[in-house]
Amino acid sequence: MNNQFIQKVLSTNAGWAAFVLRVPVGLVLAAHGAQKLFGWFGGYGLEGTGQWMGSIGLEPGYIMALLAGSAEFFGGLALAVGLLTRPAAIVTAFTMLVAVFAVHFENGLFMANNGYEYALVLFVVSVALAIQGAGNLSVDKALSEK
Repeated sequence: MNNQFIQKVLSTNAGWAAFVLRVPVGLVLAAHGAQKLFGWFGGYGLEGTGQWMGSIGLEPGYIMALLAGSAEFFGGLALAVGLLTRPAAIVTAFTMLVAVFAVHFENGLFMANNGYEYALVLFVVSVALAIQGAGNLSVDKALSEK
C-alpha cells in the first residue's frame, strides 16, 4: 500500500480535545455495539436486534444488526484507542446517520421521545474525529511518528 496514503490516514492535527472526545465516545459506541452483537448491558443480541431491525424495514434484519453492531463495537474500540481513527470515525458517522433517519428522526429531537439527539451528537463527534484525526495519546499518532 502507498506509504503516503497510510501517513495521511494516521496523521493528526488535533491535540487533547480529540482525545477527550475520542475515548468516552468510543467506549459508549463499543458498549452500544456489544448490546447488538452479544446481548451485553441489557441488549438483545444479534437475533433480537435483527428481528427488531427487520420490523422497522432494515432488511435483512440479522445482517443489518451484524453490520451496525460491528461498526459500533469495533469502530468504538478503534476510536477509544485511536487506531485507524479516521476510517473508524467515518464508519461510525455513517452508522449514526442511518440511526438518525431510519429510527429516530420521526420522533423529533429529544431522547425522551426516542428522538435523534443522542445519535446526532455521536455523528457530529465522529465527523470531527474523521476531519482532525485521533489527537494525543493515540496509536495513530505513535505510528505516524515512526
